[in-house]
Amino acid sequence: MAINLDALVIHVILRVVIIVPFLWLAGRTLAGKDKAKLSDAVWIAVLGTVIGSLIHFAFSGIAASLIVLVMWLALIKHFFDCGWIKAFLIALVAAVIFIIVSEVLQAMGIFPLRPFLRFP
Repeated sequence: MAINLDALVIHVILRVVIIVPFLWLAGRTLAGKDKAKLSDAVWIAVLGTVIGSLIHFAFSGIAASLIVLVMWLALIKHFFDCGWIKAFLIALVAAVIFIIVSEVLQAMGIFPLRPFLRFP
């Protein structure tokens, strides 16, 4: 089985556009504006998406999901220069902000983000 590079590039671009603002806002709130830069959030989203896709391609099930979760937390920890607990809180706050914004936008009928709320 081969990896479809076109689909991966489109997937990375869409995830970066959607994830970065929420991750950046949560990072600035919890890690501080000097540690959480927009470029860091972009790198986290790009690397997390590409590496996570490769891990899910190579492995499946709960083990792959746990590896990807730890990888995302490690990226947040590294780029936002914080500890593991703060990295987890940043990820959690970013997810909560995303859910709130997507529900508000969906209630307004502007841009439904429900397809992005599916978990692998």
